[in-house]
Amino acid sequence: MGVRKGIPEEVTFDLRTERGEGACPPEHSVPGPGTLGWGTVCPLTNLSVRVRPVKMPRVKAAQAGRQGPGKRRLAEHFAAGEIITDMTKKEWKLGSPIGQGGFGCIYLADVNSSKSVGSDAPCVVKVEPSDNGPLFTELKFYQRAAKPEQIQKWIRTHKLKYLGVPKYWGSGLHDKNGKSYRFMIMDRFGSDLQKIYEANARRFSRKTVLQLSLRILDILEYIHEHEYVHGDIKASNLLLSYKNPDQVYLVDYGLAYRYCPEGIHKEYKEDPRRCHDGTIEFTSIDAHNGVAPSRRGDLEILGYCMIQWLSGHLPWEDNLKDPNYVRDSKIRYRENIADFMDKCFPERNKPDEIAKYMETVKLLDYAEKPLYQNLRDTLLQGLRAIGSKDDGKLDLSLVENGGLRTKSITKRKKGIEESTESSVEDMEWSDTQTEEATKTRAAALK
Repeated sequence: MGVRKGIPEEVTFDLRTERGEGACPPEHSVPGPGTLGWGTVCPLTNLSVRVRPVKMPRVKAAQAGRQGPGKRRLAEHFAAGEIITDMTKKEWKLGSPIGQGGFGCIYLADVNSSKSVGSDAPCVVKVEPSDNGPLFTELKFYQRAAKPEQIQKWIRTHKLKYLGVPKYWGSGLHDKNGKSYRFMIMDRFGSDLQKIYEANARRFSRKTVLQLSLRILDILEYIHEHEYVHGDIKASNLLLSYKNPDQVYLVDYGLAYRYCPEGIHKEYKEDPRRCHDGTIEFTSIDAHNGVAPSRRGDLEILGYCMIQWLSGHLPWEDNLKDPNYVRDSKIRYRENIADFMDKCFPERNKPDEIAKYMETVKLLDYAEKPLYQNLRDTLLQGLRAIGSKDDGKLDLSLVENGGLRTKSITKRKKGIEESTESSVEDMEWSDTQTEEATKTRAAALK
């Protein structure tokens, strides 16, 4: 999940970050979280790039002698209106740039027409010099598992209203001034849930948590069936649809891992060099032990997310700088789910459905295929227990004076977007902050 030593079997990346799965040698080294390169963080607005390394530190495996990236060519600026042609000969028109890093740029984009690309463009395109490498590796996941026809077929056969996996719309090479550039076209998104969660005083209602988790289970079942696990489920990697605030999408496949290539599951093997990979408060016990991620790990991570979203905290968040403490706490609470629930929900009205979910997940073997519908049924029981149902509405709530005051996210959408656009100071990540975050993560390994 974190950057590892040795040649990776496969490295994938996401539009919002360029963290690689697997260990990259110097010539394949990838940037840190939230950047487009080893440089400026994208001040994306509707993409909502959020970098929270202090509050949500990523603990990497021990990396003696780890080196930085090799020198790469800088991206050239493309003017609005530039036409690019993907591998299927489809033409796309670039709009304004909405993010730029050391080696790549992100632009608004739309299918080519006589009209200029406006601020409401449905897509974005990422452009990098073709010899840089990171974008090429990112394409692997999307080309294997995120083509629109694949997603639509799954939606039809599983009778879903939508599936929260970003769609891959195209890619190709583009020549400009004698230089070659690689590009990829993706969906555009709105605000991330971490921003909304914090605006809600770090609480979501029980209904919202269950609704979100049902949709995330849909996503996980899909990517698992396509031989991948995500490995980094968390609120900052969950984005609202750009136009429909009741739809949530799981992004950042930069840590996606092909756990079952050609139908053969990776074997359980503990590797001390990989211990504690992932976002420390959510990462799975397998990851803490240096084991490659699997389906049960994704489900375990989702369980921790549910508990944090509903209770506002996880028991080990008091000492995230000690990964062994975090791991041991998770192991202890896995052995006694009732104590886990008592710790997080001291009041009488405990979410029995989440306890049952955690009990089910802890019984899964490393290579066992989960019964996703059984897990969904468990969460649906929770909705019925509070007099609700799976209506597809994400009723995000504000916490006020200790109580929940429900307010539809639809009514708040404009305000959230304005806040996202204006909060550049929250999204910008200076070299000094990057250095401090690196020191924080390094200290956590001692």
